Amino acid sequence: MYARQGLLVLATTATLTALALLDGRAPQPGLPLLACAGLAAALPLTLRNRFPLPGALLSAAIALLGLVIPGWQGRLVTMVMFGAAAYRLPRRPWLVMSLSIAWTIGYGLLVPQAFRGLSVVTDLVIMGVAPVAVGNALRLHGERAAQAARLDHAEAGRAMAEDRAALARDVHDSVGHHLTAIRMQATATRRALHNRAQATNRGQAGHAEAGDQADGGQVDAADRALSIIAELSATALREVRALLDSLREPPAGPALEGIEELARRLSTPHLPISVHRAGPAIPLPPTVAQTIYRVAQEALTNAARHSGASHVNVHLLRDRAAVTIAVTDDGHGRAGADGRGIRGMRERVHQHGGTLTAGPRQDRGWRVEAVLPIRQVGGQGAA
Repeated sequence: MYARQGLLVLATTATLTALALLDGRAPQPGLPLLACAGLAAALPLTLRNRFPLPGALLSAAIALLGLVIPGWQGRLVTMVMFGAAAYRLPRRPWLVMSLSIAWTIGYGLLVPQAFRGLSVVTDLVIMGVAPVAVGNALRLHGERAAQAARLDHAEAGRAMAEDRAALARDVHDSVGHHLTAIRMQATATRRALHNRAQATNRGQAGHAEAGDQADGGQVDAADRALSIIAELSATALREVRALLDSLREPPAGPALEGIEELARRLSTPHLPISVHRAGPAIPLPPTVAQTIYRVAQEALTNAARHSGASHVNVHLLRDRAAVTIAVTDDGHGRAGADGRGIRGMRERVHQHGGTLTAGPRQDRGWRVEAVLPIRQVGGQGAA
């Protein structure tokens, strides 16, 4: 820092001395006097950051004293100092402007008549107004650049927060669904094995054949549930890897036809899930199809986890204007009431200009319904 200040003072001193030597309008004093005057005029530059206005006033006084040296251009440093004061003092622009104009008028009155080469108005504009205007302009430009940088930083933070929320929502929707399905199937397996153990304990020699048939049915049910658990575990692992890959490239959304597979995964003997489709098979935009799939996934997961229902129905209706999905159950009326899953579904649906309602049914159970408009392009349903 001090090295830069020293170089600035030396460069300014050399410049002022050279300008005075090149001025041929009057006999020049000796080089030592010009160098000392240039050094005195350059020293206030060291005050431009911490004490800009006192430094400008000190420079103005030195410039007025330097009028005794013919052709000396110390006023250039004073102009720079007033520009620095305008840059550093944003709350007192009129004070800086007034002092600059006052100094310019005083300089114009005191300059010897033989060296007056400019009009009073030109002197006021160039020496008094222009440096302050330039300082203010540079300050405003710096403030705008800083504001733009802050906005960019805030926008980057907002985008990062949205990405984190979207990733958390995807993990909740996808992995949470598979873990719930695994839990449901594991519970069904334990129930089947428990029933088999009870039947074995109660079995008698006279009913051996009937007991063997019952055991065979329980074993088949347990084997089917374990197979589904293995499949769901592999699918959950693949989707976790896909979510991690989505941090690098956009993921491909699940197909709408996968709703039947969702129902099959979550269905148990105690909770059958039915899927009903209606309307023409109009192609949907990929993002709309993905949102419908995620709504079905979250609603079915909540129904299996929270509702205590004995049956769940999924109704999917498509027409040329919108696609509607409704998931209803006959449970006790609370299927993940307005938790993170419901908020995630609502955010997804609202991004497409749709509506989502979730709440208890009039008779019994819970209902989740989402309506998403289909934006047609060129008369087609595809995006």
